[in-house]
Amino acid sequence: MDSSSSSSSLSPPMIPMELHLLNREKLLNSLREHLSSSSRPLQGFVLLQGGEEQTRHCTDHLELFRQESYFAYLFGVQEPGFYGAIDIASGKSMLFAPRLPADYAVWMGEIKSLTHFQAKYKVTQVFYIDEIKEVLSNQYQAMGTPLLFLLHGLNTDSNKYSKPAEFQGIKKFQTDLNTLHPILTECRVTKSNLELALIQFANDISTEAHVEVMRKTKVGMKEYQLESMFLHHTYMYGGCRHCSYTCICATGDNSAVLHYGHAAAPNDKTLREGDMALLDMGAEYHFYGSDITCSFPVNGKFTRDQSLVYTAVLDAHDAVISAMSPGVSWVDMHKLAEKIILESLKKGHLLVGDVDKMMTERLGAVFMPHGLGHLLGIDTHDPGGYLKGAERPKEPGLSSLRTSRKLLEGMVITVEPGCYFIDALLLPALESPSVSEFFNHGEINRFRAFGGVRIESDVCVTANGCINMTKCPRKIEEIEAVMAGVPWPIKKTTFPSGNGQV
Repeated sequence: MDSSSSSSSLSPPMIPMELHLLNREKLLNSLREHLSSSSRPLQGFVLLQGGEEQTRHCTDHLELFRQESYFAYLFGVQEPGFYGAIDIASGKSMLFAPRLPADYAVWMGEIKSLTHFQAKYKVTQVFYIDEIKEVLSNQYQAMGTPLLFLLHGLNTDSNKYSKPAEFQGIKKFQTDLNTLHPILTECRVTKSNLELALIQFANDISTEAHVEVMRKTKVGMKEYQLESMFLHHTYMYGGCRHCSYTCICATGDNSAVLHYGHAAAPNDKTLREGDMALLDMGAEYHFYGSDITCSFPVNGKFTRDQSLVYTAVLDAHDAVISAMSPGVSWVDMHKLAEKIILESLKKGHLLVGDVDKMMTERLGAVFMPHGLGHLLGIDTHDPGGYLKGAERPKEPGLSSLRTSRKLLEGMVITVEPGCYFIDALLLPALESPSVSEFFNHGEINRFRAFGGVRIESDVCVTANGCINMTKCPRKIEEIEAVMAGVPWPIKKTTFPSGNGQV
């Protein structure tokens, strides 16, 4: 990026609808394999209901619609109110569109034809929603009542259940609420190269925006101005109308608030001399997201204390990425990050004693209470972190992990170690008989208003290791140079077209 302007070296890529066709094929193959191994007939329909537009509370103000994620994965449909089906026997894909009233054309724009949606979304056939019962009944090739595989299952991040499709006449069909969800969720865990290309673009435009914000940050600004610059850049130059999540623009002691930026803490503090900034912001492009955190001093120069904490986190971040490959345990990676941070804090004289004993007593959770990272894709916290029957670790810190799985080729997972000074955790620990001996109390108290540091990158697991998809400046000297005006070109990573993994 050129330091003298707010232009971009990027442009939004074409969106290949083949991506969703390949996603449907992936599901169809997995579902057929499951049915065959269970001695069940390869008959029936996968049926999903897309998202509906929502109004703000009781008003007629329509919130900007964003498609339900499983439906987006299989069909790529941007519009609300659709249904989608896949015939397991033939492999045919069908969309069912809402039959819009004539005055839609007056208020909302042209009423598109069914052939428009068929061509746009590359499905076999398109009908109206009021034809679902008739169409599925007529296309069912087996004897007896048609079987519908509906989406119903637990999201292990939200503890909410996906909503199975409903339509007038569904009682005339057999329904299966158990088979589809785990199979479709597992399909989403590993990404095709077409998916990776979109995640990479979301990362590249977000990286550019982070650099732009970093370069323009000044003491005396408001946190929301940093958020505004990020949102502007990703929309203006990347066509990203949606963010992956609410921006976290935390400075000073706010940077120890893990999910800062919500309505009750709305990115509204004034940046002060000596503050660290922790900016967790990621753009979304055609449903696929990014999740990036940069930490830096608002005045552009690291102090000794800031360098100590930042280097501890960066060393953990880099060590995890160096160790990642298929088969590696994510729990082990979390513990590796914790250990490196504790060793760094001991080297910096904030802690004393044996680091292995600190690990046994779970001291790392005092400084990093969240998990090391999470699956990323169409959702910021993509599903599939815990397979059915898998138990979450129960120890402090580890219990916050959004996955305990071993890494698979094609996974995209965030690596986001952090080190925070949170009174709600520190003060009890300082008094705890089991861990108080490890603290250099004078030094720890000096850091209590420090806030925190997090460094987060989005990493794709490859056959022999991994690729860091996030290209932000990370080393202290890089950050200071960028904040002083030195250009930061985005190094391109490309993924071959097709469904293979990198």
